[in-house]
Amino acid sequence: MSQPQEIAGRYRVDRRLGAGGMSTVFLATDTVLERPVALKLLAEHLADDEAFVARFQREALAAARLQHPNIVQVFDYGLDGTSHRHFIVMEFVDGPSCADLLREHKRLDVEQAVGIVRDCCHGLDYAHRAGVIHRDVKPGNLLVARDSGMTKLADFGIAKAAEQTRITQVGSVLGTAAYLSPEQAQGEEAGGRSDIYSLGVCAYQLLTGRLPHEYASLTELALKQRDEQVEPISEIRPEVPEALDRAIMVALARAPEDRYATALEFAAAIESGLGGQLTDVTRRLAAAAALTDAETTRALEVTDTTRALDTRIQPPPALEPPARDAVAARRAERDEAELVRRRARNRRLGRFFLLLALLAAVAAVGVVLLQQEGGGPQVNPVDRGDVQSQVEGINRFLDRYTR
Repeated sequence: MSQPQEIAGRYRVDRRLGAGGMSTVFLATDTVLERPVALKLLAEHLADDEAFVARFQREALAAARLQHPNIVQVFDYGLDGTSHRHFIVMEFVDGPSCADLLREHKRLDVEQAVGIVRDCCHGLDYAHRAGVIHRDVKPGNLLVARDSGMTKLADFGIAKAAEQTRITQVGSVLGTAAYLSPEQAQGEEAGGRSDIYSLGVCAYQLLTGRLPHEYASLTELALKQRDEQVEPISEIRPEVPEALDRAIMVALARAPEDRYATALEFAAAIESGLGGQLTDVTRRLAAAAALTDAETTRALEVTDTTRALDTRIQPPPALEPPARDAVAARRAERDEAELVRRRARNRRLGRFFLLLALLAAVAAVGVVLLQQEGGGPQVNPVDRGDVQSQVEGINRFLDRYTR
């Protein structure tokens, strides 16, 4: 579709300022208030995505409530009835973005870079206290006014509207990913410290002319953010004070809790760092981050060492539990031994009682014989051969039942 000449019967379109995956920005004139404005028209293919449009409107309204010298003001939002294009009307900043400055100068003067980052910190702090997270802090959204030299943050909250849209611009995502915090790259919700990380990446780039991590894919970037240390700025650019270098490195800490809690802490840190001084916050957070990195390194070393040992040292074989047949056999042996002992004991007792019985029988026979010889009462005579046969029967009984 050709460029519209007027939007909402009020904004006259003058010329195009730039374009992105989601929108095109024009310089326009507000014919009612007679002032220049920046007019952002959403891409036509996004108009069919009702969920995206609803999110975009919600975020635009949130951004319109922000009124701060370091934030680009949102004036209006709506749907043009003629072109059927959704639009946002914003404050026009007459000056280059930091992306323009980097293309032209490769890197900026140290004091100029610190001034830009400081201004952005003040804008971010105001927005964060109002409950608004930028989510897309990058050089293209840092606008430097020619007349005042003041830096203003643009496109507040717009990135959130695009996070869940089914429309994906691969090139845009790849280019923006360098400024995403590690937690954003892992799909976690962005917070104030995520914006601080992104601004830290901008500060690093403004001073060195390069990104903290060079990458060719989103996966490679995520791995480098996790595993690689960022090269110190002072090693790339020796005139940068070491204190300023350390202040920016705190903003680039992997873990959100190791970064500045507020953007104002970051602003104070870089101003002190420019003068060669460390703030107490920078000193404390730098020490905490160093401790965290050391612990992570030790954990990785232990893991690697353990993994290497595992390949060389085999653990002793586990003791096998005794087989059930062997257990049963030993139990049977114990039972049989106990039975043998019990039988032997019984045999001894049996012999003892049978011996007593034998003696009693012999004594009875003797008594009978004495009575016969001494003229006592007459009884049936006993044949001595019968006594012998009785004794032999008893012996056979003992042999039979005491084995």
